[in-house]
Amino acid sequence: MELHAITDGKKSIKELKEIITSIADVVDYIHIREKSKVPAEIVALVEELIYAGVEKERLVINDRLDIALLTGIRNVHLPANSLPAAKVKTAYPYMRVGVSVHSVEEAKTAEEARADYCLFGHVFETDSKKGLAGRGTNALGKIVEQLQIPVIAIGGITPDNVEQVLEKKVHGIAVMSTIFSSSQPKEAAIHLKNIVQKGG
Repeated sequence: MELHAITDGKKSIKELKEIITSIADVVDYIHIREKSKVPAEIVALVEELIYAGVEKERLVINDRLDIALLTGIRNVHLPANSLPAAKVKTAYPYMRVGVSVHSVEEAKTAEEARADYCLFGHVFETDSKKGLAGRGTNALGKIVEQLQIPVIAIGGITPDNVEQVLEKKVHGIAVMSTIFSSSQPKEAAIHLKNIVQKGG
């Protein structure tokens, strides 16, 4: 049962480095999702993290295949309107490619495109999608039932509701604010990881 931590785009490079290095041995994957930062900043962050001892295998680059290739990261996550997963897998078969999906149809398309996993959300209402109701755990369950590839749940997941998600037999969960908005990110990650491991 995997725990993915996704950066929230609100922290400085220094803050991100501090948080990520503190949780690197707790979570399974850390997604670098920094849409407001220029490529040079993201490259610098990745290089600093690797120099600080964060395993390359735990890092996932969101959307920026070019940055993943440049920094030697073999995990890339593609948002819904990003590069075609099938083309990425064909060009770079060694890459682990994830795709964000929001419906059964999108999930099946991702699977047919040979994505290694899909990220389904948002399950619950979340601040990052203000005003949009969560798609719910029933929709999540349907995705899991119909796919052969792993399904990672995302969106408003907290220690209080994570067990509802785990009941749907997901392969893992992904969180953003639960860790990156916490005053004690490492403790928050450990707490969530413990719940996830018991549920798994």
